Amino acid sequence: MREKIKVLLDNLRLRGMASCIEDCLNDAEKNGTSTADVVLALLEAEFNDNQERSLASRIKNAKLPWSWTIDTFPFAKQPCVNKTQIMGLANLTFIERSENIIFIGKPGAGKSGIAMGLLREALINGYRGKFYNAQDLLNELYASLADRTTSRLLMTLCNYDVLVIDELGYLVLTPEQINIFFKLIDMRYQKKSTIITTNLDFEDWYKVFNQKALVDAMLDRIKHHCTVINIDGPSLRTPQSTIDAIKNKKSVKKNTEVTLGDPNEH
Repeated sequence: MREKIKVLLDNLRLRGMASCIEDCLNDAEKNGTSTADVVLALLEAEFNDNQERSLASRIKNAKLPWSWTIDTFPFAKQPCVNKTQIMGLANLTFIERSENIIFIGKPGAGKSGIAMGLLREALINGYRGKFYNAQDLLNELYASLADRTTSRLLMTLCNYDVLVIDELGYLVLTPEQINIFFKLIDMRYQKKSTIITTNLDFEDWYKVFNQKALVDAMLDRIKHHCTVINIDGPSLRTPQSTIDAIKNKKSVKKNTEVTLGDPNEH
């Protein structure tokens, strides 16, 4: 009988139940567990297995390049990042409100790490998302023109609860790429959340997209209901000894200025 049950569970792909059926039946025989309790234990095992496999699938499909999380982000090494603000964003209410986030800073400042951490948090909480390098996204959109799959690709991208566009910088773009990118931003506007990391201030976007009217319209949509975070700090790739030396140098200079005072006072 037990073997037949196992075969049926395997054939029905009820992996969670199959993994605990032996223990449940043994416990029922030994302790007289009620039928209802056995059924409940089996259903909970199946539910938990489905949740775990669903999460694994969401993380795999999100294409996260590194295993950054909010909890592992080195806030101590990047004092320019407001940890309280980031932890507030990690509550994910910005997704519920379809708000955007833009991280602006120099390379290595931690923009991508925080963006990945927020995306991973969203995936853990049941949201669907995707991580894209900006150039790769634009190339994929451009390639879709050739096989006439642009509409389908745009719909796929627009259905993600969170879309991370990483390293939007000085890219070489065709007019077609610029127009499709604007279309993507327009379609997600006030419907889904987009996170962008960039080393460009907003005025520099005009140099990249090279169409003032289009950039005006794009920024109007992106910045509406948006949290903009500027990270003006050292690269996380900089050795800690170098960072400490810079801090000490600044501290010595500040203390010297305080000691000397204002020369106009003498």
